[in-house]
Amino acid sequence: MKKSSEKKIALITGGASGIGFAIAQKFVSNGITTIVTGRDTKKLKAAKASLGELCVPIKMDINKLDSLPNQIKKILSTYKRIDILVNNAGINLKKEMTHVTTEEFQQIILTNLTGAFVMSRECAKAMIHQKKGMIINISSMAAQYGLPKVIAYAASKTAIEGMTRTMAVELAPHGILVNCIAPGFIQTAMSSTALNSDPERKQRVLKRTPMGKLGLPEDVANTAYFLVSDQNAYITGTVIPVDGGNSIGF
Repeated sequence: MKKSSEKKIALITGGASGIGFAIAQKFVSNGITTIVTGRDTKKLKAAKASLGELCVPIKMDINKLDSLPNQIKKILSTYKRIDILVNNAGINLKKEMTHVTTEEFQQIILTNLTGAFVMSRECAKAMIHQKKGMIINISSMAAQYGLPKVIAYAASKTAIEGMTRTMAVELAPHGILVNCIAPGFIQTAMSSTALNSDPERKQRVLKRTPMGKLGLPEDVANTAYFLVSDQNAYITGTVIPVDGGNSIGF
């Protein structure tokens, strides 16, 4: 256990699977008590079983905006502080722009953007009181260049990057660092299924990625841990692509 990480409390939305789980795993392995939230009780239980005593699963639906302030208060009443927030929870919709309904668009924005804002606002209040804190938002390649058929997702992730910069400027005087990670094509269960069922798209992805391979969830987790560790004292307001060069590939 690394001394620098002792007694830190982290909160990861959507932390029971995929990239969120990898980040939780990295945090726990470095001695950080990590609260993972999600809507799926089975996934939360499995995460707890895998990660052990430093993992705290909490059922939470970030779409229920009015319930979030009280849930953060409950966490604070138990753990007294929140040092790290990772806004990882998100949903996607693959559909041609002209076929996306207003309701579908709003749902993506609600989950990916408004939910992240409310979580950040409530955790920032505690961090301001602590005079210290770290917030990480998760973006996407969809905010780096035009990806077809993901209009709502791209809008939400582009907005997350703008929100990161604004939050960083507002919260810096309070000792709070806010950064964003933009994962490239990462090998998760969901992405593997999607790419393996569309070999042509997979080939396009690999061709555009200079490193010629998909990333691993651990690649994102390692970056997240660096950003929230004591090694980072002066990086804020950045968007870091973890993408094997995909965003600058040709």
